[in-house]
This record gives sequence, structure tokens and C-alpha cells, in this order.
Amino acid sequence: MKHLIFPAVSSAVWGLDQINGFSQMNKTCAQSLRHSKDESFKKAFLPNIRLFLHNDSINMSEWNRLSHFNNPFGFMGYQYNDVMSVLKLIPKPKEPLLLPKPGSGGCVRCAVVATGGILNGSKMGKEIDAHDYVFRMNGAAIKGYEEDVGNRTSVYVHTAHSIIASLIFFENYGYTSAPHDEGIKYVLIPEGMRDFNWLEGLFKRERISTGPYTNERPWTYYGRQYSESRFYVLHQDFLRYVRNRFLKSDYLYDSDWAIVRPTNGAFTLFLALHTCDTVNAYGFMTEDYKKYSNYYVEKNVKTDVIFYANHDYILEMKLWKQLHDSKVMRLYQRTDSETGTEKLKQH
Repeated sequence: MKHLIFPAVSSAVWGLDQINGFSQMNKTCAQSLRHSKDESFKKAFLPNIRLFLHNDSINMSEWNRLSHFNNPFGFMGYQYNDVMSVLKLIPKPKEPLLLPKPGSGGCVRCAVVATGGILNGSKMGKEIDAHDYVFRMNGAAIKGYEEDVGNRTSVYVHTAHSIIASLIFFENYGYTSAPHDEGIKYVLIPEGMRDFNWLEGLFKRERISTGPYTNERPWTYYGRQYSESRFYVLHQDFLRYVRNRFLKSDYLYDSDWAIVRPTNGAFTLFLALHTCDTVNAYGFMTEDYKKYSNYYVEKNVKTDVIFYANHDYILEMKLWKQLHDSKVMRLYQRTDSETGTEKLKQH
């Protein structure tokens, strides 16, 4: 698998956190991606990578180690007191992110739904909702788009910026709030200091006192479904692992290297790959992306996909196709953008 690199793994960096998905899941699912025969994927994939950041996982030694990496991959440039006071507020998860459903035979089947225009007119809604769990991220508009994208959300992945900006950006498309299904679990990507400001306000139930979101009340953005027991923060080790082992972009060797990171969609997809047995991806960029609008909400206009400088979209697109071709996951691809679609290609 091109672009994969395999750095040395130390137990200090990749310590097993017993609350991390597969470490407590039924491992008997015959269809599990853990049984992949693809050698490059098997070599790069670390099933027990630490997924979540919490107060039990951080101390002075860990702070010092993570201070060697720029955000969102570590604490470089941050002030110890500013961040550590927030980290101490993050409770250790009481259960894995996902558990097998009754009668599932131990298999956890997941759909990961991105926002790509390829879903416009796809009629994939029922197929998406048929999964055990549905992951979404960013501007996950559902009302009015159910036929194409489904209406269930089990896990919503976001940053402080994306949960706020999506309300503004997609307001004209009927988007009024982040998903707030009963029992939903929320996962935050700590991409910068503004996210730690967000977490402080969220856990203290206080208005944010500093930074770009001063006076915001974070808990109000979760539609009364926010609960500490169902809120998770991704660990910097996991974010760095996704970049280093699967999405090591050539952009990292340019002058603007410090801003380059995988997309929220990429982090969400890899979170699913680490907590589910089978993963089906919808709305992600495919080789024929130029046929579709940037977002599925853009029903009556054809827009071009926007390439932001901090992401390597083409590298991600190639990886999704590689993972699909190697049967690690399934990627939804259109067969004819004008006359119809096909369901996920079966292997």
C-alpha cells in the first residue's frame, strides 16, 4: 500500500488503554477487518492504539513526551498550566465507544457518512441506517436529506471550530444543530488551544473565558444530549498514528508543514476502523469527484470541491480506494452520476 510507513513502536507511546474498542470487544467476528489478509494494512494497523485522552492518561512524563509534537499531534507551544488544568477535567471513559448489538454474533457493523456531493441523489439512506452504528462528522445535515444519507447518528466527531462553523456555513441548507439522537456519543478532536478552551467550558458548565469562542456555552451545542459518560476526546497518539502510518503527506516537507493534518473525515473513518468489525464509507472523495458538488446539501447547484491547504485530499482519496480494493472496508462509489447508482460494491 503506497504511502504507508512503519515507524518503530514503543510501549510507552502505544500503551494499551483497556477502554479502547477492540480490547474489550468480542473478537470472534469472522468478517472483522482485524482478519484482513492485506499485508501492508496488517503491518501498519495497531488494533490496541490508545484512542482516548483522559485524566488518568496524562502526567508530567506524558506532558513532556507529547510536548515534542505540534498540535494537533501533541502539546508543542502550549503552556503547561493552561492545558493541564483542562486535561484533569476529562473523565476516563466508563465503556468502549461501541459494543456489539444483541444477536449480532459479536460483529459491529458501522457506516461512516461524510458530506460529499456523491451522496446527492444516491438513495443510500436506508442502507446507511441499517448498520448497527452510524458515524458522522462536521456539518452532518440530515433533515431533508434522509433518503440519501439516512437519519441515524450514533457517533458524531467534531472540533470546536467545526461544530460552530457548520451552523453558519450550512444554515441556508436547513442545518440547525449537530446531531443529537438519544444516547449519541460525541468525540472531539483536540486540534488546538481553542478546543481545550471549549472542553473547559463544557466540563465546568461555564461560559468560555478566553480565546476565539469567549462567552460561548459549549454544552448548548449538543441538543441536550451531552453527557460526560458519552463524551470522548481523541488522543494525540492516535491522531499522529493515523498521519504517520497511513496519511504521511508530501506536504509535510513544505514550508507550511506545521498546518498539515488529515481531515476530520479521515480521523473519523480510522476511529471506526478501530472500533468496528466492518466499515462501509459513504460520501468520501472518489476518483470521479469532479462529477459531484462539494457537499450533498448542494442539490440544485454544481460546485467544485474545495482543496484547503492544510489537508492532502488526493492522498486521502487514494487511500480510501486502496482500503476498498484490499477489502479492509467498502467505499461507496457511483456507477453513473446521471442515470443511477449502485450500492456498495460487494467483495
